[in-house]
This record gives sequence, C-alpha cells and structure tokens, in this order.
Amino acid sequence: MAKENTALKKIGDRSTSDVIVRLRTIDGRDDWFYCHSEILVKQSKYFAERLSDDWPICQFLDSRNCIEVYCCESDYDHHVNILRLFYVESNLVTDLWQNVKMALGILKVATKLGSDRIISKCVQYLEAVPWEEQEEEEIITTLPNLGSEVIPILARLQPVDSVAVRNVFLSAIHAAIQVDRKRSDLPASPDELKASAQEQVEYMLVEDDDAPLLAVDDSVKYEVKKHLSELFSMFEKKMAALLSDTEDVLEDHENQILRFLADFLWLCHILPKMDLLTEFVGKWAEASDNILYIIKDIRYRSCLWETKLKLIEITGKVLEAVGYGNVIISAARRTHLVKLWLPFIRETKPQLDLQNFYEKMPCQMDNDLCQSIESALISLVLALPSSDQAEILADWLKTEQARYPDLSEAFEVWCYRSKAAKRRLSLGLNGVSTSSTSTVTDVGH
Repeated sequence: MAKENTALKKIGDRSTSDVIVRLRTIDGRDDWFYCHSEILVKQSKYFAERLSDDWPICQFLDSRNCIEVYCCESDYDHHVNILRLFYVESNLVTDLWQNVKMALGILKVATKLGSDRIISKCVQYLEAVPWEEQEEEEIITTLPNLGSEVIPILARLQPVDSVAVRNVFLSAIHAAIQVDRKRSDLPASPDELKASAQEQVEYMLVEDDDAPLLAVDDSVKYEVKKHLSELFSMFEKKMAALLSDTEDVLEDHENQILRFLADFLWLCHILPKMDLLTEFVGKWAEASDNILYIIKDIRYRSCLWETKLKLIEITGKVLEAVGYGNVIISAARRTHLVKLWLPFIRETKPQLDLQNFYEKMPCQMDNDLCQSIESALISLVLALPSSDQAEILADWLKTEQARYPDLSEAFEVWCYRSKAAKRRLSLGLNGVSTSSTSTVTDVGH
C-alpha cells in the first residue's frame, strides 16, 4: 500500500480533525472517520457542498461537524478506501489499486462523491490494464451510468469502421490458408494461429442474432478470389511435383498436399457465406483432370490413401453444390465432372475399406460421407440430358463396384422417363398420334 503524504494531515488524527465522516450501512454498520474539512473540500464536490455555508442542516458529533454518508454493504470498503485516497499524493494513488474490481468500485464511489482527481486516476488505470471476461461484463454494465469522464475506459470496446474490419478479415484469411504471394515453399502458418484465424473468419461471417461483423462487398470478394487463385495454383504445382518425387521425399510431400486439401475443405464451409462457392467449384472442376491423372499414376496405386480420401471429401462438397443446384454450371461440365470422379470414387472406396480392415489405417469413407456423395450423384445424374444419363448408367451397371455408389434410384427414374418420352414422341407434341397425322396429310394431298 502507498504511504500517506506526511506533509499532509492524516486521516484518523483526532488532534487535528475538524470534521467526522460517519459511514453507515442499511445493515446497521456505523463507523466514524476523523477527517479534515480542508482536504475533503479540495478532494470532493460532494463534501465541499456539505461543508459550505449554503448547506441548510449542520450536524455535530464529538464537538465537530459531522457528515453522514449512507452506502450499501458491498460498497463500504470502497468508501473507506476513497477517504484514505484523499490523503495520498496523486503520483502514489494508483499504487493502491489491487485489481480491476477494486478500481471499478472506487470509481463508482468517486463519481458519487464528485472527486475528479480519483476519477481521473481510476480511468487511467482501468483504460490501461487487461480485463477478465467477468470484469469486462461488469464494466460494460456499470460505466454507462457514470458520465462522460469514463468514456476512455470503453475505447477497446467501441465499434471499428468497416475499413478496419475489412483489413483484419483479409489478414485473417491470409493466415487461415497457406498463401504467400512470393514463395510457395514457406511453411504453413503455425497450427494455433491457423486454427484461430479460421475460427474468427467464420465468426466474422456468421449471421446469428446480430448482423455479420463483415459486409462482404465486391472489394472483399475480389481479394478472396485472388487468395483462392493463388492457393489453387500452388496446389496444382505441388500435385504435379509428385510425378518427379522419389520415395524418400514422398511422405513429406504428401503432408504438404494434405495441408492444401485441409484448406480447401475449410473454404467449402465459408465460401457459401460470401457467395463465392461458384468460384471454388469452377476451379476444382478445371483442376480435376490433372489431379486424377497424377493421383491415378501407377506408382501411387498402393499409397497416398489419406490424400485420396481428402480428394473424395472435397469432391463430395462440389458434387453436393452442383447436384442440388446451389452452383449452376453447364450440362457439359456437369457431365464431365461425373464421368471424371464417379469411376475414381467407386474404385477407391473398396481400396480404402481394405486398408482400414487390414492395415488399421484411419482412412475410410464414413457413412455420412458415403450417403452424401451417393445422394448428390443421383441428383446430379438425373439433371443431365437423357443420353448422358444413359452413358453414365451403362458404365456403372457393367462395373464390379456397382454396389457403391448405388445409382439404382437414378436408373429406375431414367427407365421410367425414357419410356414416358417414347410414348410422348409417339403421340406428338399436341397429343395427336403419328398415324392420325399421316392420314391428315394424305387427305390434304
């Protein structure tokens, strides 16, 4: 605790005291503090008013002026502390603070008693020190009722302008995915930073009871698209490098590729919130030919299982987006997407199952993933032109892996539609049979 200034009179000194502050609580607590009117008047507007000639009622106790101050029990210690602070030099006042709760309590009393000096010291302290979550809630609740002098304390809680939010968001995106404009061989962001950045990016975009923190305008989309293009470019280079890898560096190279794929999976989650999933789907579709050409290389038939699983997971997200109409692409591109990935998925799943069974490797398509891909493929196939459906279903039916994905529902619908289409064709567009049309034509001649 700071020492009281010996050059000043001391609180509790009955020999020099000319006023008693009688501190009372509603619970019956009643304590006397021998003080000095000169100090009270200087330190507090409230006491200055009570000791002025204009105050209508004067009380006396022990042959001295007496000022009664009532407070609740929870504020009692703060009242005692502020009386002591009146006797402490300004440069030593903050030495008395023990924690945020104490400073906040004294600030409330200082505001009540009109002590500008103590208010200023409390504000300086509370503005500078860190707060615990519970302390922050108490500050938010308490300070708005204490006047304009305490506004600086709330500076850290004030809303920031949209430009600042945008800059933080784009920096967080940069930390959340392993993008570096100058070098692609740099290590990814530390796991803790990466996870935190991804979590906060999602939080900034979420729309709950409050509006999203970030307004995703064209400038934000432009920057995110640039990050996405750079990420795909680096990923494709890493994939291409697999073809020239030696066995001793393959594991390290796969780990780097897996980090890219983890970023892609995360992007599939947040890009819809920015109306940018179409960009991702387009780039994945463009890259698919090269990805499959590399991953299906004979050298990797019995390895890279985790990479293959992640590729299927990402493709599942793409198939869902296209199959359910959330992303619109041409029929030709949809057909190409199915013809590329359907064979790979149906061939790789039983291989992953075997690896999981014999090698106990945690690389298996779980039931949710299998179901979501199967449902998306059925929806996607049924939206293709009937001739493309026929080609895909014929290829599916003659394979040994026809059990997954099970396109039986699509096959049944195709059969029904094809028969119904043939019937409509025989009736003609206006419901008139072909034979009737021929008869009418002959009569005309």
